[in-house]
Amino acid sequence: MRYVSTRGRAPELGFEEVMLTGLARDGGLYVPKVWPRIEAGEIEALAGSSYTDVALRVMVPFVGDDVPADEFAGLIQAAYATFDTPEVAPLRQIGPDMWVLELFHGPTLAFKDIAMQLLARLMDRALARRGRRLTIIGATSGDTGGAAVEAFRGRQAVDLFILHPKGRVSEVQRRQMTSAGEANVFNVAIEGTFDDCQALVKALFNDLDLRDRLGLAGVNSINWARIMAQAVYYFTSALELGGGRWPLTFSVPTGNFGDIFGGYVAAQMGLPVSRLVIATNENDILVRTLETGRYEPKGVRATSSPSMDIQVSSNFERLLFEVSGRDGRRVRAMMDDLARNGALALADRELEHVRGRFRAHRVDERQTAEAIADLYQQEGYLVDPHTAVGVAAARREAAVSPGPTVVLGTAHPAKFPQAVERACGVLPPVPPRLAAKLGAEERYDTLPNDAKPLARYIEERARAATEAGS
Repeated sequence: MRYVSTRGRAPELGFEEVMLTGLARDGGLYVPKVWPRIEAGEIEALAGSSYTDVALRVMVPFVGDDVPADEFAGLIQAAYATFDTPEVAPLRQIGPDMWVLELFHGPTLAFKDIAMQLLARLMDRALARRGRRLTIIGATSGDTGGAAVEAFRGRQAVDLFILHPKGRVSEVQRRQMTSAGEANVFNVAIEGTFDDCQALVKALFNDLDLRDRLGLAGVNSINWARIMAQAVYYFTSALELGGGRWPLTFSVPTGNFGDIFGGYVAAQMGLPVSRLVIATNENDILVRTLETGRYEPKGVRATSSPSMDIQVSSNFERLLFEVSGRDGRRVRAMMDDLARNGALALADRELEHVRGRFRAHRVDERQTAEAIADLYQQEGYLVDPHTAVGVAAARREAAVSPGPTVVLGTAHPAKFPQAVERACGVLPPVPPRLAAKLGAEERYDTLPNDAKPLARYIEERARAATEAGS
């Protein structure tokens, strides 16, 4: 398998190189040169298979010859042995034709664990083979940071730097990051928003001298390996509900567009998908884009679903590449418009392509709280605010387009206890693996929203920089 950049000017790479690189050198994101396909009969034959067996079949085409299949199977088994259920991503029915796909049974109780636990093992293998050291830098709106810290803590070939927006993640999310005491983990609170954190990461990657000197790599969903792993649970849920024979609607709480792009990948591979519902909170750039064809970030609003408090959805660039006919020049022009003018516009045919696969619904704070309360009263089932946004959007979509619907449950309600209690009067029970984190000592630094002091901070601490200068 070969990979190309969405902006068309970076060299084609193989899977391992793409994983270790993260962002392409032309500023674009890597995608497969050709989408692999799984025929309908083979999808149906996977019914009844374990999560790990389905994961192997879905991901092998993306890995190609870079990891032998038997070794890859072992890495998958090890990654998901860290989850508290052998199903990895079980389904819970919440209505006559609606289910929640529980993606929060991993070490940090969020869907990010599903990709991150595998990514860490794949990176370990690749670095050991190459005798290399990496400096991983990532921005988080909440859950990515904790998942990355848990996956990479103590690993010998990696130093991990995670940026989070100061005061804009939940206390539980922050403590899951900042309670790590390992010497290779560094947490930085940035005085700004998640979009600011994400822009800093991109600025460091786009400084090619710094990038090479530090051996920079990324674990945000800009890293293709994350998207690849997230495509798997679309298959497993479809296989459990209908043997992969008929299309489902998926409602996805959406911020950076990575999780829902995993659904697009599954559809490109041949999985029957009726609709992909973009469920957003009050930071509704994607809803406005589907309504008008104009992608225009506005100010970020703080909400009870902070992982979605995003206005610049990085992975949307991957979709722009697809709907433009995989035209790197066209994507470069759109991204230049965004950088220069603060907005970009889709052509009519591009917007039609997006609307053909996606729907979008905005769910405000009152509607989020109502969804939490209503679901608890009707089903005795607690959901976190992000999943509640997905439920509210799914119900709205089902009212106009009925059919079996899966809501992606992205985080355990105990990660957002105050918001859940305010909504329904019930404080979620704290799982033991989370309770241990909440009492631990925190360790993090605060930096301004400025790439220069951040670069200095990393260079002073990263072992790859020390080795490069020796």
